[in-house]
Amino acid sequence: QVQLVESGGGFLQAGGSLRLSCAASGTILIDNTMGWYRQAPGKERELVATISSGGRANYADSVKGRFTISRDNAKNTVTLQMNNLKPKDSAVYYCMSRGYDANWLKTYWGQGTQVTVSS
Repeated sequence: QVQLVESGGGFLQAGGSLRLSCAASGTILIDNTMGWYRQAPGKERELVATISSGGRANYADSVKGRFTISRDNAKNTVTLQMNNLKPKDSAVYYCMSRGYDANWLKTYWGQGTQVTVSS
């Protein structure tokens, strides 16, 4: 099992910045990708950004140029720096960790942290 604990959500005005952090503990996954997804009310959960164990980042088009994902493999943490936030970025943000545990591909989720951006 992997436990993911997020922090850093909040309420702010458009144009502001927030940093989300996620700390993983428990089983060490092989070929581990970590990332962030978000879900707004009435909408499906969508990818925000992911980063591979080797540091390759992938972003949703809607956040490219504004968000930056990074990870610290030694500390098992992933961080999402969000700049120039817009009201459409308001959502619950979930940390995700995916990788192999004894040859089985598994995905784990955090409990979510709320981000609200006012216009």
